[in-house]
Amino acid sequence: MRKTFEILYTTLKLALQELRKNKMRTFLSLFGVTIGIFCIIGVLSTVSSLEKNIQDGIKSLGSNTIYIDKWDYQGGADYPWWKYVNRPSPKLIETRLIRDKIKADINIVFSFDANAFIQYENDKLDGISYHGVTDEFDKIQPIEIAYGRYLTPMEFESGINSIVIGYENAEKLFGKPEKAVGKIVTLRNKKAVIAGVMKKQGKSMIDGWAFDQSIVLSYKFMKQMLFNEQYNNPKIIVKGPENMSPEALRDELKGAMRSIRRLGPTEEDDFSLNAISDFTKNVSSLFANVNLGGWMIGLLSLIVGAFGIANIMFVTVRERTPVIGLKKAIGAKKRTILMEFLLESALICIIGGLIGIILVMGMAQLLTSIFNFPVFISGNILALAIGICVTIGILAGIIPAMIAARMDPVVAIRSK
Repeated sequence: MRKTFEILYTTLKLALQELRKNKMRTFLSLFGVTIGIFCIIGVLSTVSSLEKNIQDGIKSLGSNTIYIDKWDYQGGADYPWWKYVNRPSPKLIETRLIRDKIKADINIVFSFDANAFIQYENDKLDGISYHGVTDEFDKIQPIEIAYGRYLTPMEFESGINSIVIGYENAEKLFGKPEKAVGKIVTLRNKKAVIAGVMKKQGKSMIDGWAFDQSIVLSYKFMKQMLFNEQYNNPKIIVKGPENMSPEALRDELKGAMRSIRRLGPTEEDDFSLNAISDFTKNVSSLFANVNLGGWMIGLLSLIVGAFGIANIMFVTVRERTPVIGLKKAIGAKKRTILMEFLLESALICIIGGLIGIILVMGMAQLLTSIFNFPVFISGNILALAIGICVTIGILAGIIPAMIAARMDPVVAIRSK
């Protein structure tokens, strides 16, 4: 074992000496690998960061959750809006009927949204999203409170004028968000007391509920402001228990809604069941194709780099032919010569890969600081990069190394 390590150390030392001696040749060999690793790791890191951001935004809409709406959320170029526009909107009473028909332990919420202003003394914010919800909303969409408290069941039941305000709204109106708690503000045509301030969510590719720029209030209080819920995105949100799959929950809801709407066996559904799990699958599929494109670009660069390294290794073998013959004459085994050239080839690829990784890290920092978009490089991606470098190095150097290992020592010594 000790002898093996001594051989490896000596081989590594010789390889580094050769790389330093032929700087231009080394640089040209490294360049192709550096570009290939930069492309692969750069694309994988950026795409995985983008996917995580979008998936987190989707998951913020609720896990194992289905939105019952007259609109289908899938969209697309051929979206048949005329088919959905005349459907009946979900109604509050349907939440009670659904709960009666489904035996599983579900959480169910009726919600509708509107845009209006919020004003405190002389400061006014326009275009604020109002989310009027029923009392199980925090069980489906967990809301973290930074200051104050969330709404109580009594406030939901009675429609008391209490609200929870988004962090950015509180900052703009009061300077410091903690000062918002207990303040009386003016909404559309009502006064309201701020019970709590929601924790800051930050930027996301998918805003979801966009709580930072919103207020949450009870459905009954929102109705007092004379909003017409039919024209303000009414929906029913249902969250199934952990032991119930999204498919099973969808089947249960479909049967319940068809029964509630009294639809005949031949009639089409006049509602849509939009499962959050469908969006996560679609996003994963989309980014799988993007990753494939990144792999193709990077592998093309790596193949070019591999041919360059193979060419350099052939030249190196030819230059060192007398030395190889001398080593074999004094007892060096074939595997020692083979290991020497394979290690040198792999080392060139690893150095090129490390330079590529450093460039990717610089790019990640730049994107994060300029666009406020966090790009991270996972340990798995780094391990993949090193694995690719070693593999390319071995494949590029295997033929030159085998030629060197099989040389006749007498012929090799006499060659000049």
